[in-house]
Amino acid sequence: MLQSLLIANRGEIARRIIRTAKRLGIRTIAVHSDVDAAMPFVREADRSECIGPAPARESYLDGAKILAAAKKTGAQAIHPGYGFLSENADFAEAVARAGLIWVGAPPSAIRAMGLKDAAKKLMQDAGVPVTPGYLGEDQTPERLKTEAGRIGYPVLIKAVAGGGGKGMRRVDTADAFADALASCKREAASSFGDDRVLIEKYITAPRHIEVQIFGDRHGNMVHLFERDCSMQRRHQKVVEEAPAPGMDDATRTALTGAAVKAAKAVGYVGAGTIEFIADASDGLRADRIWFMEMNTRLQVEHPVTEAITGQDLVEWQLRVASGEKLPRTQDQLAIDGWAMEARLYAENPSAGFLPSTGRLAHLNLPPGIRVDSAVEEGDPVTPYYDPMIAKLIVHGATRAAAAAELAAACRAVEVWPVKTNAGFLARAVLHPDFVRGGIDTGFIERHAAEIVPPAEPDASFVAAAAAALLPTDNSDPWLALRGFRGNAAPDTQVAVGVHGKTYLAQPVPAGAAREIGGEQVLFLAGDAWAFAAPVPRSSGQDEAGDGAVLAPMPGAVIQVTAAKGRPVQRGERLLVLEAMKMEYVMVAPFDGMVVELTVSAGSQVEESALLARIEKAS
Repeated sequence: MLQSLLIANRGEIARRIIRTAKRLGIRTIAVHSDVDAAMPFVREADRSECIGPAPARESYLDGAKILAAAKKTGAQAIHPGYGFLSENADFAEAVARAGLIWVGAPPSAIRAMGLKDAAKKLMQDAGVPVTPGYLGEDQTPERLKTEAGRIGYPVLIKAVAGGGGKGMRRVDTADAFADALASCKREAASSFGDDRVLIEKYITAPRHIEVQIFGDRHGNMVHLFERDCSMQRRHQKVVEEAPAPGMDDATRTALTGAAVKAAKAVGYVGAGTIEFIADASDGLRADRIWFMEMNTRLQVEHPVTEAITGQDLVEWQLRVASGEKLPRTQDQLAIDGWAMEARLYAENPSAGFLPSTGRLAHLNLPPGIRVDSAVEEGDPVTPYYDPMIAKLIVHGATRAAAAAELAAACRAVEVWPVKTNAGFLARAVLHPDFVRGGIDTGFIERHAAEIVPPAEPDASFVAAAAAALLPTDNSDPWLALRGFRGNAAPDTQVAVGVHGKTYLAQPVPAGAAREIGGEQVLFLAGDAWAFAAPVPRSSGQDEAGDGAVLAPMPGAVIQVTAAKGRPVQRGERLLVLEAMKMEYVMVAPFDGMVVELTVSAGSQVEESALLARIEKAS
């Protein structure tokens, strides 16, 4: 077994690896950027080294700095986690040249599966079914548009070197192709240093189903069954589960067999995931499931596989890297019950899921379940990295039991003042279509009106919260609340003022009231509301009276299409802001003239910074 391990990652990923490594008696070493110096993963490691400033490319993605830290700390092995460097074949080779053990896939397999076009050709040769599309080397916009028309709209443009939904766009018409292609290539170049794309047929009722595979250096290969990752928003996974709903034994046998065949075709070693897309318009069928891509690493959603198999996959990784055989053979693996995972993000669903940053003054995550968290109360959520706060993982005897437990866990989340998607997650897994297994990758978009929380609570909720939170002062008729009693109907003649409005007092809902930083906050069903005068703030998308277009969060301006003195129409693109690994298009709030433009491509901006000002057309 390995003696010391450097984890070339951060947040919940690093904490997850440290937990298993310590159980196995392995000395752990964390590397961190300067802004992460006080984060939990740094404190929990046996030793830590700072490797640079906040931007990932100057710290966590700098292979030379990581190798220098490994040499300085006497690390025996490097674990890249399940992101950042885990699929970088050059870095894996550099680790080996430095005399260190690489806890990951062989560089040859990373290269073979890292480029989507080459991977699909390889899978076709191995007899694995692949989706229809264009994988050619001609990357001219004209050729790509021609191929999209041949395949038939809608199509998906996907970065050849992509992953995690980056560099991916759905295009429904030929007229929209050019803009989508340009955006895709720009995002791909920024995220992967490679702007090449491929074109795929877009499946109208798609299910995203993936198979966990594992190989060792002794020629053994097993699968640990499938996961369903169809609950997505903008190609980012939101809720994952194992096994996949509606999967019969025959289809599972065909699917897992294809996954093992794919892994063997590249001589795979370690943890990997074979991802498939299924046309679920007529249920899951073996002849309507196609290879999509392979992720040559452990996945963020691996805990649901651990839950149904009873295996620790990080331990498997460390044992395989140590030269041991796989801990289990295929006939020793079986599915036990049902597991689900929800990704709790620092984001505001009612404001278009914009990332939310700040210090976690209050953080209460649900007890009694597995929680893989990145942060603790008092820690900051910065704009530099992925905005995940934690993963909530449940395991039940049945799918219905798991869904009910996950909903209860999401409803119990309390986070302030950073916004989260907890209430959104709870509503999603309680939706009747989700409960019956009627999911596909369009579920969230289709049911957004029912599951995305409103910008403000309804009047009855505000009144109830006011009754619970505002102090009683019998000398003030607005705050007397003399009718509120637990065993009697409320006195509807009593009213309270909240946010400048007046509401009748109502019975208090079952929620948790807290005083946090001088604010009265009510947590209810995963949502959080502060009852204090709000500070008006434009997101840049609203029809602000003065036409000010403000940055919704800190970020970098990557494109400017507006020009001072030029007329614009309502909804016209002004510029593109990149923050937390996502692109945000800022548009004109109304018809008018650009009278002020304060940024250019490459500008770094803070939250609420003035980007442009539009003067209304007379």
